[in-house]
Amino acid sequence: MRSSSSSWPKTSVASLSPDKAPDRIAGMFDAIAPRYDLLNHLLSAGIDRRWRKRAIASLGLTGRETLIDVCTGTADVALEATGAARIVGVDFAGAMLALGLKKVRAADRTKGIVLVRGDAMRIPARDRVADAATVAFGIRNVQRPEVACAEMARVLRPGGRLAILEFGVPRIPGVSAIYLWYFRHVLPLVGRLISGHTGAYTYLPASVGTFPPPAEFMTLLRQAGFAEVRAVPLTFGVVYLYTAVKAQSGAGRSSTTVSYCK
Repeated sequence: MRSSSSSWPKTSVASLSPDKAPDRIAGMFDAIAPRYDLLNHLLSAGIDRRWRKRAIASLGLTGRETLIDVCTGTADVALEATGAARIVGVDFAGAMLALGLKKVRAADRTKGIVLVRGDAMRIPARDRVADAATVAFGIRNVQRPEVACAEMARVLRPGGRLAILEFGVPRIPGVSAIYLWYFRHVLPLVGRLISGHTGAYTYLPASVGTFPPPAEFMTLLRQAGFAEVRAVPLTFGVVYLYTAVKAQSGAGRSSTTVSYCK
């Protein structure tokens, strides 16, 4: 077990932080929305579904909870969360939400899922209204992730659970080299050919390369008001599942675990 960010692999994925102005990011996702789901499944070889199932399972839903899915995109996580009584999906990309709404209607889930246009840094919900919160591959796209984490803490009741999926970098040397080659060369090419967007799938490796390593991101979560913070690598560390609990007032903020075994 390690908690030091000094051992985080040097990726050389990006040398400069990409522009994450909300209008720019929303416009980019609106542009690739028609091919977004296809590319997600194709570029991950379908494993993205398994990652979302793992995140939802970590919440321990019982059928009574209100869940807020931040950066909901086309509502894949919202649709996966069948154990929640009510789900509110929030995203600032209108075209992504429109596709998500079609999927919600097709699944006959309109009574339990509401999609709302909004910013992760200003979640359109009251304080302490939710029992669980999720973000799948969206927190790195937020201009100020620490603000988004504080917002999720705000809308969660004390004891509410958080699950965040985000890309990482494998720590196994051989796997890391293959992954970085794929991420820098294959993924942008395939993404550009299928989506027709020249920048979105170049932005992806750049945004991953500049996202904080697990230990640093867990510190950010703890500072936002979460306890029992854990980071679990999935699929050799290609993705990390961050889990946490909204701290009771004044308690538990020092509990942090980095797990480097699956």
